[in-house]
Amino acid sequence: MQVRDMMVSLGEGASVEVRRIRHEGQGQEGRPTLVFLHESLGSIALWRRFPERLAKATGYDALIYNRLGYGHSSDEPLPRPYDYQEKEGEVLLPALLDALGLDDVVLIGHSDGGSIALIAAGALGARVRALVTMAAHIYADHLTIAGIREMASRYRETDIRDKLQRYHGDRTDDLFNAWQTVWLDEGFQNHMDFDRWLAAIQCPSIIIQGQDDEYGVPEQVTDIVAGIGASAEAVFLPEVGHSPHLEKPDKVHDLVCDFLLRTLA
Repeated sequence: MQVRDMMVSLGEGASVEVRRIRHEGQGQEGRPTLVFLHESLGSIALWRRFPERLAKATGYDALIYNRLGYGHSSDEPLPRPYDYQEKEGEVLLPALLDALGLDDVVLIGHSDGGSIALIAAGALGARVRALVTMAAHIYADHLTIAGIREMASRYRETDIRDKLQRYHGDRTDDLFNAWQTVWLDEGFQNHMDFDRWLAAIQCPSIIIQGQDDEYGVPEQVTDIVAGIGASAEAVFLPEVGHSPHLEKPDKVHDLVCDFLLRTLA
């Protein structure tokens, strides 16, 4: 497989950093591209080997990208507006797919990226062949808010900031403050409701959450599945927290690979 990092223009002076994983010498006609959407404090690098392993096992090409404000992507407007997830799923991600000529995709999102994947799957319709979310939210629940408050304390009192700086460098404080500020804003909490996109999702979907997820109640999963309908299945992973693909990479790799090969065969 060939791995290439590049910048892609979204117009109006904005560019995003992407990593493309492509199978050399293999025709990809009729095969979707796996598109990975990172969490609030995530990045291309923080997916670790999960995208490459999944691309290799399925034979599908993959695209990983840093949202605006992350990595080498252009700056994002701060403070974040209440509708930043909707804008990403309805406007920015479709613009990126258009720029790369990708009309046939599988969306794989974690946490904030999972919520964005749900919105994008509803907005993009038949362009999305399958959907995988891990720890996605469609509303702000009490565990999410408590978890963010606790993380804010740890950010001030432990070495978490130093660890995040390895990936985010000079943007670390801006990213962390953007995340906690908007999520702890009561106006944002009241605004956040992604139910309206779920019924528009047409593709097979697997909605994954760790049973020990400290940032989301189990009803996030059951409500997402109920909103999508019969094409969605819920998976709760025992002894797993907020990052299933990092905590149990082999189990999640096999689960997602089996789902894709079964539903897209």
